[in-house]
Amino acid sequence: MRDRADKSASPARRGARATDVASYVLIAGAVVLGWQIAIQPFIQRAPVEAAIRIAPASPLVLRRAAEAELAAGRNDNAAALGRDALSRSPFDVRALRVVGLTEARAGREDQADDILTLAGNWSLRDDPAHAWLVEHRLRQGDYASAFAHADTLVRRRQDIQPGVFRLFTVAGVEDPQRSLPVTAGLLAANPPWRPAYLAGLNQSPEDLQVQMNLAILLQAGPAPLSNVELQRLYRTLIGKGQIEAVRTLRARLNRPPVGTGVTNGGFADAAAPEPFQWRLVQKAGVIAEIVADDLRTDDPALRVDYDGYANARIAEQLTFLPAGSHRFVVEVKAETGDPAARLAWTLACASGGRVIASVPAGGPNPAPSTWTTISARIEVPEGCPAQWLRLVTRADDRRAPTVVWFDRISISPAG
Repeated sequence: MRDRADKSASPARRGARATDVASYVLIAGAVVLGWQIAIQPFIQRAPVEAAIRIAPASPLVLRRAAEAELAAGRNDNAAALGRDALSRSPFDVRALRVVGLTEARAGREDQADDILTLAGNWSLRDDPAHAWLVEHRLRQGDYASAFAHADTLVRRRQDIQPGVFRLFTVAGVEDPQRSLPVTAGLLAANPPWRPAYLAGLNQSPEDLQVQMNLAILLQAGPAPLSNVELQRLYRTLIGKGQIEAVRTLRARLNRPPVGTGVTNGGFADAAAPEPFQWRLVQKAGVIAEIVADDLRTDDPALRVDYDGYANARIAEQLTFLPAGSHRFVVEVKAETGDPAARLAWTLACASGGRVIASVPAGGPNPAPSTWTTISARIEVPEGCPAQWLRLVTRADDRRAPTVVWFDRISISPAG
């Protein structure tokens, strides 16, 4: 009876013992897992020497050790540690980059190029890999690949933009035929760094020449210079006295179209950039605005409200009239006051500022609220290749309110 009882009880006892063993295994596993979780922050941030004693087989620790050895110049140690880290974690980009840089330092640049290209393709955020590829591809004369990796860098890091931008510019100065089309291709994609790069190309004549060449290349592509970008370039050239460069660039871009004496003389087309577009002043005593005429509601015009006392250049734009005789025409409508006495259209040489023509901004005894045409002959002398067309005030010592409209302004060869 006892034997049968012992035999019947033994499976239960065996089950209990198995359950106890399983519990011990789970507890041990939990302890190991908890230990691994607990040491992760340590092996990530602790000094490499301490971390490698705690977790000598960790791919993270091995990679950190490889990076430390590379920084210390111990190339063989870095190569061995990096390969060991890769054997345990084959997709560790930083370990792969360390191995690639050790190959480069050992003089095996072809192998380094293959490895670091793979690292760069795996991660667009691995800056050292991309930086090495930029330098290596430039030495090979491969602007397309070098600048593509440089683009990857400056899209992420504004702090290195000045250095990379200088790289683009120096290449554009030294080797424009090969490098500028590549830079223009990057700019045509409208990267986030485009505004900063173009805005910074104004420090030297070489910078401006690079920007002009880029403007010409971009004009034929999907993302030509915006009006804001082109206006800034034109203004910068004018500020540095490069009037002839403005003429050349305008002719190459045809912005605004060459051959028109006055741009947007009807005040209905805002597509042209300054300084060829109208620039209106707003100051005390003068209000200038382009609005719809109450008589011709579908025809915008320039309306000027002037107190007769303030001094101002109310409106202006740059022109390139050849030397010789020209006919100036403008339509005028007076609401109040005497426009001829208080306002005038002038033409002044862009270089030196000499006024070569002045036309009163109204006829004698103007009929109120009636459009009339004023015409005058003007002479552009030699040595005055660019001119400022301006509407200016003729201030008096007392206020004399004048409200007047202007439209359909043109300058054409006389006869």
